[in-house]
Amino acid sequence: MASLKDLQNRIKSVKNTQKITKAMQMVAAAKLRKAQDAAEKSRPYSERIGNVISNLAASMTGAGDAPELLVGNGKSDTVLLVIATADRGLCGGFNTNIVRKAREEIVALEQAGKTVKLFLIGKKGYDQLNRLYDDRVVEYISLKEERKLHAGIAQRIGEQITGMFERGEFDICKLVFAEFQNVMTQNAVAKTLIPAIADLTEDAAPEAETAGPDLDGAIYTYEPDEAGILRVLLPRNINTQIFTALLENSAGEMGSKMTAMDNATRNAGDMIDKLTLTFNRTRQAQITSELIEIISGAEAL
Repeated sequence: MASLKDLQNRIKSVKNTQKITKAMQMVAAAKLRKAQDAAEKSRPYSERIGNVISNLAASMTGAGDAPELLVGNGKSDTVLLVIATADRGLCGGFNTNIVRKAREEIVALEQAGKTVKLFLIGKKGYDQLNRLYDDRVVEYISLKEERKLHAGIAQRIGEQITGMFERGEFDICKLVFAEFQNVMTQNAVAKTLIPAIADLTEDAAPEAETAGPDLDGAIYTYEPDEAGILRVLLPRNINTQIFTALLENSAGEMGSKMTAMDNATRNAGDMIDKLTLTFNRTRQAQITSELIEIISGAEAL
């Protein structure tokens, strides 16, 4: 049985831990408001640029000068998975869910005979995936030193991915991240970045029922021409999708961290209650034992 001193030290240690988890919960809650607001504000722009590209692509049906970023290079042998996770832990199963989704994609692609390459964003994803697929990792970027997410980060990553595609290092690019739903739910998803027409085709079915004539039924005239506009717009779309994914991840990380720290604070409280009860019982037993010894000694005299 632990001594009273050991129990006191344990209670003190758990109380200190509880203070830390409570503080981390409050910090995550404060950051969540800003991160959620940024993620929600980025969604309309991301959706709108997708609609514009979809309209341009529809008007170019059958055109031989369509950019490869839109229609692909005609091959699908090598797939680049851009996997975005957090750089810090203590956020529940947030990073694990993204890595699980990435592993599912890797297994499915390799079973289909594809060559898989990994472009990792975030230390936690790198730590888990590098142990299993170190020979497939072609790039790793950590955003731990970035104090705030901004479009320049996504632009650098997007330019790097676009350069790899132009050099023929892959045929298809998919982005794996977590879409923020609410504090309790962050859904890991995989979206196709290159070719862009693949992602537009995947999203077309659910949007077709609700899209109005002003969005899809309007007729546009483009200058100089559709192909010229797409050559400028498609790299920007890649940057936008990456930036949106990073913002979604940031909101999901803070929401998951707030939930995890709240659970840790509650668990610490329960542990303190149990340790306090054990301490009181041990102290009472010790006092009772001492009284019995005193009374027995007095009767023996």
